[in-house]
Amino acid sequence: MEENLELTLLIVITVFAGISAQVVAAYLKVPSIVFLLIFGIALGPSALGILHPHLLGQGLEVIVSLSVAIILFEGGLNLTLREVKEVSGSLRNLVFVGSLITLVGGSAAAHWLAEFPWKIAFIYASLVVVTGPTVVAPLLKQVAAERRITTLLEGEGVLIDPIGAILAVVVLNIVLRGSADPLIVLEGLVSRLGLGGLMGVGGGWLLSLIIKKARFLSDDIKNLTVLAVLWGLFGLSQALVSESGLMMAVALGIMLRAAGLPEERLLRRFKNQLSVLAVSVLFILLSADLSIAGLFALGWPGLLAVLGLMLIVRPINVLVSTWNSDLNWRQKTFLAWVAPRGIVAASVASLFSIALTKAGINGGDAIKALVFLTIILTVCLQGLTARWVATWLGLRSTEATGAMIVGCNPLGRMIAHCIESYGEAVMMIDANPDFCAQAQAEDLQVVLTSALDMKALNDAGVGAVGSFLTVTSNPEVNSVLAQRVLEEFRPPRVLAALPEAPPDSQLKVPTETLATREVMRAFSPQLSVKNWSAYIEAQEVKVSETTLHEDPDQFQRQLGHLRALSMIGKVIPLLIIRQTALRLAKADEEWQPADQVIYLLHTPKQPPGG
Repeated sequence: MEENLELTLLIVITVFAGISAQVVAAYLKVPSIVFLLIFGIALGPSALGILHPHLLGQGLEVIVSLSVAIILFEGGLNLTLREVKEVSGSLRNLVFVGSLITLVGGSAAAHWLAEFPWKIAFIYASLVVVTGPTVVAPLLKQVAAERRITTLLEGEGVLIDPIGAILAVVVLNIVLRGSADPLIVLEGLVSRLGLGGLMGVGGGWLLSLIIKKARFLSDDIKNLTVLAVLWGLFGLSQALVSESGLMMAVALGIMLRAAGLPEERLLRRFKNQLSVLAVSVLFILLSADLSIAGLFALGWPGLLAVLGLMLIVRPINVLVSTWNSDLNWRQKTFLAWVAPRGIVAASVASLFSIALTKAGINGGDAIKALVFLTIILTVCLQGLTARWVATWLGLRSTEATGAMIVGCNPLGRMIAHCIESYGEAVMMIDANPDFCAQAQAEDLQVVLTSALDMKALNDAGVGAVGSFLTVTSNPEVNSVLAQRVLEEFRPPRVLAALPEAPPDSQLKVPTETLATREVMRAFSPQLSVKNWSAYIEAQEVKVSETTLHEDPDQFQRQLGHLRALSMIGKVIPLLIIRQTALRLAKADEEWQPADQVIYLLHTPKQPPGG
């Protein structure tokens, strides 16, 4: 019973520490891996001695394998093939050519700078070929980098993880066997990648058919069915050829994404939650098992080796991989700087350390320590400075201009005219032929299509706009459309018209709950699209503007007057010009002195003889 209690407390404390690290990181807006490493090392035997991962025995390897399968599957599921095609050449080179450059360059750095023997240096380099999609994706979300760069870095992270991990296994087998026959190396890579890819594609195709046909299954059961199939295929693939399950997991995710399942959004959300849990548990356990003394034992040579990987090998990798691309020097510089390592490198390094120790080969603990030092430095130096670097290079998508507006009703058309009057392009979307015809008659760019057609939105250029606005008369439709576009295309700013519902409303949920941190409530809680469209058609609306005073007292008086008029539905703030940048106004806008506010003013016509 006492041993069971120890294991129970180990798991409970691990999960609690992992989720706590995620919460703190989200609050401070830094990569979660920073606090996962801190919490894990602090709780481990080298510090407080609260967590002892060795109690899990071989169970630790099982947890690592199954968790990595979830993480890689989630990466493949989130990969948008439509966006990948736009950067396919550079992405292919980063994954294949880049892997070889990192393998050779990382080996040289570990041998000449960290003074590792060549065979140990090659194992280290094979482990750091991978980048971390679980680190890269949230990092780029915080940075708000432009779509092309985001697609390249996320695609590299997802695709290079199974390839890099399999490459590492092949290198380890070469070291353990003492044979480096090129045919054996090629056979090892092809068999693992080929079998895993075929099983992932075939299994994904069959699973997508089953999910589409099995309408008797609830969404929850479908999500669990996908998890069961993922682990089942992973186990079968591993049993046939070791480590082929890594490629299978990514291929299965990509195939299900390409299948266009109706339940895709719920599936992605479920798998994202599982992935966050898996990353949290793994990083706490693996970092708790890390020896602080081993890290310090690396000294300056280890630090120089990692810096050589970051500042010499990675830039060469990017320069060669993007040589014939149309990326500019700013984009290449950002790609060269951002390549944080993550959970796959940490997981495989921990397993390799065990394998080398069992084989009686010295250097397993040193490899693990250097890999974790690589993770720490790349995450801290690159992750914490990526936002500043992107701003300096002018690559943040928040700087994108133009708007796409769903809803060609009179209010939507007036908003479009206001935006265009300040020199920014607008594309309008609507499925109503009459509204589209009126928009075209007013010289507005318009596409007649359903806003739920993601391909049509992509062709219309949603990926290049700075703001996406849904302004139909149905708040629930606005919320759903905004959420879909956010998940598919991640525009810098996503807004939806979500007015407060009247007491007799038939809405199933209050409109204030439809807004999220990323889908912002547009303009005003008192906005009624139907009423304001009627005002516009009756020519009872005037576009006006004012500049908020810089004097604090006058600023507060102006702000109070503006809010009072907005509360009674007399005024709708539309646009803000702040430091020359034009933005759509949010319902909870934090106004600042010197803001130039463009607003709609309702001016009812006087009745005859009034």
